Amino acid sequence: MDVINLEKKLNSFSDYWSPKIIAELNNQQVKLAKLKGEFTWHKHDNEDEMFLVLKGVLKIAFRDKIVELNPNEILVVPKGVEHKPIAEDEVSVLLFEPSSIINTGAITNDFTKSNFCEIEADVFASFNAFAITLNGLKIFRVYS
Repeated sequence: MDVINLEKKLNSFSDYWSPKIIAELNNQQVKLAKLKGEFTWHKHDNEDEMFLVLKGVLKIAFRDKIVELNPNEILVVPKGVEHKPIAEDEVSVLLFEPSSIINTGAITNDFTKSNFCEIEADVFASFNAFAITLNGLKIFRVYS
């Protein structure tokens, strides 16, 4: 079993708004993404969406307010809530989402990704386990 080093994975790509799968478990995907600029207004009718900011400052606009996320902060956007991520400077995030999620919800545009790339996923299918390193903290989970 190997540990997933998030910093190494983030250094392996440079494109924005194109999440990369680093692990999968229980029909969920753990993704890393780099963000810069404004995304599109969208919502996910059937899935919640979790943002964990690793580096930078991410703003998420809602129709009635803007929430600002700093490193080591998490926000879960409930299903059905329209939102628009904004990264004035480069931001690195970890996303934890159902594998069925489409990044732009029901809207199709230039940001829509239907096939997410995998970054060598350090998932241990034979042991039914996964591990990540987050800011020096190793997180390891074995499923029975």
